Amino acid sequence: MRTSEADGFNHIYKLSFDGKSEQITKGNWDVIEFYGIDEKEGQIYFSAAQKDAISKGIYRINLDGSVISSISSETGYNEAEFTTGMKYFVKTYSNANTPPVYTLCDNLGKEISVLEDNIKLKTTLSGYNLSKKEFVKFQSGNTTLNGWMIKPVNFNPNQKYPVYVTIYGGPGHNEVSDSWDGNDYLYHQLLSQKGYIVVSVDPRGTMYRGSAFKKSTYLQLGKLETEDFINTAKELQKLPYVDPNRIGIQGWSFGGFMTSLAMTKGADYFKMGISVAPVTNWRYYDNIYTERFMRTPKENETGYDDNSPINFVHLLKGKYFLIHGSGDDNVHYQNSMEMINALVRANKQFDLFIYPNRNHGIYGGNTRNHLFTMMLDYTLENL
Repeated sequence: MRTSEADGFNHIYKLSFDGKSEQITKGNWDVIEFYGIDEKEGQIYFSAAQKDAISKGIYRINLDGSVISSISSETGYNEAEFTTGMKYFVKTYSNANTPPVYTLCDNLGKEISVLEDNIKLKTTLSGYNLSKKEFVKFQSGNTTLNGWMIKPVNFNPNQKYPVYVTIYGGPGHNEVSDSWDGNDYLYHQLLSQKGYIVVSVDPRGTMYRGSAFKKSTYLQLGKLETEDFINTAKELQKLPYVDPNRIGIQGWSFGGFMTSLAMTKGADYFKMGISVAPVTNWRYYDNIYTERFMRTPKENETGYDDNSPINFVHLLKGKYFLIHGSGDDNVHYQNSMEMINALVRANKQFDLFIYPNRNHGIYGGNTRNHLFTMMLDYTLENL
């Protein structure tokens, strides 16, 4: 068994020793993870985004592909860890506003035992004045993008609110999913309690919408994604309860790269940007990752140059905050140093904070608390 995108979506195929293949799963949806086979019962187990790109369900299908059935009934995000033999699995279920519940199930999805219901956490959260995360759509040209929105608790549609757009936008990871987002969820709730609408959106190039959507950014990482984030800002400006002059953006790693492009190429739409540990030129990033999507600089010079924030700093207008750990072993510190040099050459003022010897996650002691307190204060002052 293997998965392939041969028909435009990621599906399971059965391979024979004579080289022939037979497609088992079919449809305009992606298989996410292949779990295994129960040969005695003739069943294949897998997870898929069958309902939509923001949800994950657990399924089983006959070896000949004749009957497919869901073994997770809840709408949201379901993950499975099967025992040897595929007779039982531990299911992890959450949704955007519900912490994970862990249950032991049989291979038909019947719940045998609740292992952890997280009731203590749910009770604690109920004591806070939290807003619901809602799923929304944004239009970018002919493409509809998935997004979510958290509105202030005492939301008044007749008022105008600033918007904090939190992003990632890179290959292999979706920010918009109907799943529990832990600490980030609570930070975004804090922002909403401070009077901000918090929004996220998955641009072209992200997962579980088929091969063409995922691969549309090939050789041009940053181009279509920037267009999508700019068009999202334009869509937000049309909403009667949004202050069109107070839209900010924040991202980390690939999200920091996108934030930097949004603040330069999209300078007319974003008042503030917080870029954490950003790639600023793909020439400075790990080639085993970069060349998978961009090929080499020699083969794709314009793809690298046309989407590197350091080449567009002259367009910067808003408040730009650059943050990096000097010990980053993923997005190397050189990225921010070159961004600083470019900003200085262009005589652009900006804000900077360096965490000495911190890695890509910027961890250590009180570091995370310091970082998010600093980002909150910066947002309150500049957005």
